[in-house]
Amino acid sequence: MTPAETATAERERRMPPDEHEEIRQPPPPRAREGITWFRQYKPEQGKNTRLGTVLGGAALIGWGALFLYDRLQVFEGDEGWRLLITTGIPILFAVAMFGLLWWVAFVSRGSSDFMIATEGEMKKVSWSTRREIIGSTKVVILFTFLFALYLFLIDVVCQFVFTLIGVLKK
Repeated sequence: MTPAETATAERERRMPPDEHEEIRQPPPPRAREGITWFRQYKPEQGKNTRLGTVLGGAALIGWGALFLYDRLQVFEGDEGWRLLITTGIPILFAVAMFGLLWWVAFVSRGSSDFMIATEGEMKKVSWSTRREIIGSTKVVILFTFLFALYLFLIDVVCQFVFTLIGVLKK
């Protein structure tokens, strides 16, 4: 580039834009939210889904801790170490798993957004009335019995035919 072209390019770069041109500036930097273990992401949304997740997960964690406690009862040795191992490991497991469950249900943006969206979709569902469910259940039970009767009759006819032609013996 010649010195004249460089000067022209520099002048054009410094010139204010035309009135019809849009001035594009980068967005201002957002204050970064500190993600901590105790700060909930969108705490007012998806409460029921998150509560159900925590209750179900807590039940599974409790069962897992009890399973570990039962399995560790075979440990023999010094009573102090035995108590530490048989109760400490299940408690450590439960605390670690509950911390992970808390993070998944309340802190993690991806899973929290999923639970919020799930609760929103569940509110849109058109639920059947009790009367419709009872009627549908009656139809299913009746059809099941009729189909079982049909299969029984086909079995009896096949048995009779096969006995006549000698495939089955009496």
